[in-house]
Amino acid sequence: MKTTALLLLACTVSLLAQHPQLKNGPNTDLGGALLMPTNDEWNRDVSKDEVDPLSDAIIASIGAEAGLHEDFGIVWKGQPGGIPYYVVSGDQPKVTVSFEYADESDPGPYPIPPDAHIEGGPQAEGDRHVLVLDKDNWKLYELFHSFPLDGVKSWKASSGAVFDLKNPKPRPAGWTSADAAGLPILPGLARYDEICGTKKLTHALRFTVKKSRRAYVPPATHFASSHKDENLPPMGMRVRLKASFDTSKFTGAAKVILEGLKTHGLILADNGGDWFISGAPDDRWNHEEILPIRKVKGKDLEVVKMGPMTTR
Repeated sequence: MKTTALLLLACTVSLLAQHPQLKNGPNTDLGGALLMPTNDEWNRDVSKDEVDPLSDAIIASIGAEAGLHEDFGIVWKGQPGGIPYYVVSGDQPKVTVSFEYADESDPGPYPIPPDAHIEGGPQAEGDRHVLVLDKDNWKLYELFHSFPLDGVKSWKASSGAVFDLKNPKPRPAGWTSADAAGLPILPGLARYDEICGTKKLTHALRFTVKKSRRAYVPPATHFASSHKDENLPPMGMRVRLKASFDTSKFTGAAKVILEGLKTHGLILADNGGDWFISGAPDDRWNHEEILPIRKVKGKDLEVVKMGPMTTR
């Protein structure tokens, strides 16, 4: 028992030591840090996995001729496009959060700084995600539809989840998170420090569709639809760029993203725009370098064979 505890402590220290230079603040450069353990589902190489029997039908339901779309790297309605995050130290004061869906939310409190960025800005009417990464304890705190109260002394949100990134575990079956699929958000975002820094994408990216199925497959734990058509995509479904797709004509950020999609793919995490890929805001993004991914159509992708499906 003592030996096991020492090994776990050693692994924790080793993991945290990989990220000693992280600075506090909004959308802080993570230096290419891999947020989840290397064996986590987000980081799995799916390039050799079988294609799902329903691949063609599901791709068609989303849009075989519709192109990929970057949901980051631009300014939208006066606010940086993408889902922001905030890096804090382990001593960041925590605040209480009241949840609309308290029965599926982690109660907290949450270490949300007073100047935490809200997705879409303070006046946003959309998802209003708030993501906070505790760099010392390597924990992730995420809120959906978040609003500060009492001069930012507390918050209210529709739902929230806390993830131990050292030893991540799935949400209980049927539970949401700050995302429709019950998944963590930050590990699935396209980040500048990876795409344009290390120039290597080593994990799957989060994406959305307009119409999903009332079903989910691992690693998801929750669905957000009333539609039962088996040709619609379930939450947690993964697609990858076909190995035969020629990426030689792409350069820079676009090529890094597309090569990563061949290896790690995209995981369906929420309802939104069809083939919209999520990323984090960063003033250094050059939108013109990302735009070429729109040339990739749904027909250039394939659904990776899915695991057990939950429909209730």
